[in-house]
Amino acid sequence: MPNNSAGLVSIVEDYLADLRRVRASGGSTGELSTYPALQGLFSGVGATLRPKAFCVQELADQGAGHPDFGLYAASQVQRGSPRQGQVPERGVVEVKAPDDDAWLTADSEQVSGYWDRYRLVLVTNTRDFVLLGEDPDGNPAKLETFSLAESEEAFDELLRRPRASARAVGAGLGEYLRRTLSHRASLSDPGDLAWLLASYARDGLARVEAAGDAPHLNTIRSALEDALGVRFEGDRGSAFFHSTLVQTLFYGIFSAWVLWCRQTPPPGEDDKFDWRLSTWTLRAPVLRALFQQLANPSQLEPLGLVEVLNWASAAGRYYELVWTIGVPREEQ
Repeated sequence: MPNNSAGLVSIVEDYLADLRRVRASGGSTGELSTYPALQGLFSGVGATLRPKAFCVQELADQGAGHPDFGLYAASQVQRGSPRQGQVPERGVVEVKAPDDDAWLTADSEQVSGYWDRYRLVLVTNTRDFVLLGEDPDGNPAKLETFSLAESEEAFDELLRRPRASARAVGAGLGEYLRRTLSHRASLSDPGDLAWLLASYARDGLARVEAAGDAPHLNTIRSALEDALGVRFEGDRGSAFFHSTLVQTLFYGIFSAWVLWCRQTPPPGEDDKFDWRLSTWTLRAPVLRALFQQLANPSQLEPLGLVEVLNWASAAGRYYELVWTIGVPREEQ
């Protein structure tokens, strides 16, 4: 699943421009008028995946009402249309108006009914996106979320400049939707897993860069400088620090996960990998020391990194991993 940030930014720019035109027309009818823009967004992002995802508006009643969109895998499509009565593999979408609260909608009776039927529901008010899926025990759980703006007023301001806004938020929203539309995809190749973790890493890097000179980031920076015996100076030094921080965290988690999977005896079906315990698994003294200094939740939480690391850690539970580091399960 190769990444194309420029393509994602362009798709999001079209989405924002479409929403701006709808609002500026003065003739919109609430959430219904946003359907074409959303369909373009989902179809555009879905086309970047391998296999591609296919979006169907106004899904037929399959026993739980009419979700606004159904998200199908390309393998489900025959001659341009999904087979009759087929459940959308990638879940369904419920759309609300921009002044509605997507998080409250995700807890509504309507969405609960959709979840009972489809087990994966993306709720959006066009500016916030909340993915409702399953926790490891099969219960409803809010998984990944993404917000374009904190309020409807801030969203209006964002829509006034689609191109500039897309440059700021397009890659982030595009990556989020790529992961959402791939949530039930089988990771049958090591490259697919690498793409998934790299996507989370890009999200983490964006959050670190947005933090600027936050006190917690400065604390982590000092710890990393002391551990490596270097100083990150100037703009290039800051960029190198941000990259080093994120690479160390994700490489540490990935390495710990590999070792955890291959431990003797192997983990049982009910065992869960916890990235916070990675220092107990890592064997390289330098990496263990670095990870121990950096992976302090009290330091990472204000940066929004704990959330991203939790998503990455859960990838093995939420995705069907047919291969693990290129070795078929039966040969491990």
